[in-house]
Amino acid sequence: MKILSHLICAGCLLAGSIQAQSPVTLTIDAKVAGAAIPDDFIGLSFGMRALLADKAGAHFFSATNAPLVTLFQNVGIRHLRMGGTTVESPVTTAIPDKTDIDSFFGFVQAAGVKQVIYSLRLLQTNSAQQYPATNAAIAKYIWSHYQPLLECFALGNEPDLQRVFFQDEIIRNFTTYLNQWRKFAAAITNAVPAAKFAGPDAGSGNINWTVNFAKAQKDSGIIKEITEHYYAGGKGRDVEPGQGIETMLSPDWIKSYKNLYDKMGAPVLSYGLPFRFTEANDHYSGGIPGASDTFAGALWALDFLHWWAAHDARGVDFHNTQWVVSDVITPDEKGRLKINPKGYGLKAFDLASHGSMMPVTISNPDGVNLTAYAVRGAGNIFVTIINKDHGTGARAVDVTIATNGISQRAETMFLISHEGGVAAKTGVSLGGATIGSDGPWLGKWTPLAPDKAGQCVVKVAAASAAIVKITTK
Repeated sequence: MKILSHLICAGCLLAGSIQAQSPVTLTIDAKVAGAAIPDDFIGLSFGMRALLADKAGAHFFSATNAPLVTLFQNVGIRHLRMGGTTVESPVTTAIPDKTDIDSFFGFVQAAGVKQVIYSLRLLQTNSAQQYPATNAAIAKYIWSHYQPLLECFALGNEPDLQRVFFQDEIIRNFTTYLNQWRKFAAAITNAVPAAKFAGPDAGSGNINWTVNFAKAQKDSGIIKEITEHYYAGGKGRDVEPGQGIETMLSPDWIKSYKNLYDKMGAPVLSYGLPFRFTEANDHYSGGIPGASDTFAGALWALDFLHWWAAHDARGVDFHNTQWVVSDVITPDEKGRLKINPKGYGLKAFDLASHGSMMPVTISNPDGVNLTAYAVRGAGNIFVTIINKDHGTGARAVDVTIATNGISQRAETMFLISHEGGVAAKTGVSLGGATIGSDGPWLGKWTPLAPDKAGQCVVKVAAASAAIVKITTK
């Protein structure tokens, strides 16, 4: 991968010379441990059709797809959810067979993915199709061959979406859905008694279905986790790129996360069940060209992941429709796989998310558009600082990190855009290196100058992020 460390140094000096500097103090309570972050927190979601072979008989998900394997490894993607609309619509879509399944799980093993949610068909236009029996046979095959890689099964996708499920012979509302879901689940547990499930995968924002499903199934013993779809900005159609960037980086989005947590996350957790976003992204309907596929997406994704990790989410699978501008992984103009800038946000989270969340108190007297998070694990404290100030009047920050006297040595890594600020689609680096599909990521930590015991100082330019690794042993 290309090393850009000389550009980072130049960029920091430039930022310090032309951007107003604002003081920020982060105080970390090292005595308190918050939510533990699962190792497979970062995931991607693909439509089930991605498992099918192309016209030449080749599989996208294959252990021989070296660029895809490399990107998963470089970004740190450890979870896959297979489902989406194409698990059952159009109704003529083929159901993956054993060859497709074998190729998929071969990829999972090669890429280092830890867990998979595998979706099975729920929409049935005629009972003569006998999908419960078909699902049971597929589930038994997967369980027999790949059980260690399987987190759980799921049934259907967005059963509340009337334009798809109006085709179903039975499902018309939540009650009829739940009855049908239970019949389909029973067919699978009859074949695989230890099988677990995720659900309901209702459409983005349909919180009632999610909470009602959790309440109805909390004592069933077969639910692994409750799954929600969440596109923070809605559909995004007809939104101008500049406005898309502004909203993605706005503190208002964080307020919307809190609203969703209060209405969905907290009730689900109160039933004793974890929750995971099996589809998440900035916008649906393909995203916003010139916003979803820019460096703003990296800063947004990094913040989104940390916020939900701090609020007890089980994980986030960014939906990766083939191919739209909101994707993490996408082809370039020559058809070669690459990551959009958003993928750098996932990698930055991966670097700083192995452990448990820690409380952070932020003193930000100038009101810079900034968030910060801390994670403790394996003898280190990782502090992530996201400076979302951008455009005219954007401010760099001098961040003092106070850790109550426990720090011994500190290093940092910057997530920056070298071309076009938050609107850049290229020229992004993390730790001085780019992330590609043709070799390992080679980002490096840079030592911070020692400061007085118990604190360190880092300068974070506007429209950038920094990860500070503080060694505590």
